[in-house]
Amino acid sequence: MAVQIAPVDWQLQQQQVLGVRNAVFVDEQGVPAEMEHDRNDVLAIHLLATVDGSTPVATARLLPDGHIGRMAVLKNWRGQGIGTAMLRALIGIARQKGQDSVFLNAQCQAEGFYARMGFQGEGDVFDDAGIEHRRMFLPLTQDTD
Repeated sequence: MAVQIAPVDWQLQQQQVLGVRNAVFVDEQGVPAEMEHDRNDVLAIHLLATVDGSTPVATARLLPDGHIGRMAVLKNWRGQGIGTAMLRALIGIARQKGQDSVFLNAQCQAEGFYARMGFQGEGDVFDDAGIEHRRMFLPLTQDTD
């Protein structure tokens, strides 16, 4: 099946975006539902990965300050390069907007994934919604391919 990744309008497709995020963060990882949706969603650029243009399988967002977050791939779709493709797309968007770096709060179990994409850890591990995270950043002057 073909997977397409594209920016989506939050107002029009928030149910699809939140469906993926709730499945991963709330149902699978136990994040409280009230923490999953925040006021930053209306400010963000959202990507949605769909199968054959209709079934959502992954999502991520980029905030105006360069913060990449809410990266979620449904369990059955992991390991197929969707997360990597979404991350590359968000980095490309940030570059087009003239940002000189991006950052994210990586779940510690995913640090290796982000490190392979060129992100560097900084600071101490911290708890967010009961899950250990580390802040990571990527200067956009380097090549991430």
